[in-house]
Amino acid sequence: MDHSAAMTLEGGPVEPGMGVPNLKLGMWVFLLSEVMFFTALIGSYIILRAAQPEAFAEPGVVLNVPLTAFNTFLLICSSVTMVKAFAAIEHGDQKGLRLWLLATVAMGACFLGVQAYEYVKLVDHGFVPFAAGYAAEGGALYGATFYTMTGFHGAHVTIGVLALIWITVRAFMGKYTRASHGGVETMGLYWHFVDLVWIILFTIVYLI
Repeated sequence: MDHSAAMTLEGGPVEPGMGVPNLKLGMWVFLLSEVMFFTALIGSYIILRAAQPEAFAEPGVVLNVPLTAFNTFLLICSSVTMVKAFAAIEHGDQKGLRLWLLATVAMGACFLGVQAYEYVKLVDHGFVPFAAGYAAEGGALYGATFYTMTGFHGAHVTIGVLALIWITVRAFMGKYTRASHGGVETMGLYWHFVDLVWIILFTIVYLI
């Protein structure tokens, strides 16, 4: 089997002259657009915080840093299990693929659950978007930027978990083999991206 035929099996048709499956190429293009999107969000937050430091609370005053640190660790672990799932199918290990995908889905869902719990506690505490009365702990600008950034990231994780569930169902149906597993690889690219974005968000929003 020649190289182009192998690439076709693994990820669909190959873009002429590039040797990259269209599915994988499309994901890279999409992720590049997402890099620009989150760069704009994070850059805006940094500029606003530098311009109006009095409108933002110090780390740990409003946000639960230990809880979110645990949640961050959970998401990092899910990235590891995604790597293990891809490595398993590369070696033709169907059982390993299914096991590691299930673990990734479970940890992704737990991450969303913890974030939802954090949102509920913050709302109970009075920290909501555009809340004006939080002088000592950050004002309306703080709430608006926090929920915008973490909310958009949470939406991306939700999409990722749903896509992972679909990939896992297909894995249990035997749709992926050692020679054809482009969907697993492409999903891995997306999942690692949302993990990396969260590490940056956690550092900038919760720790600095």
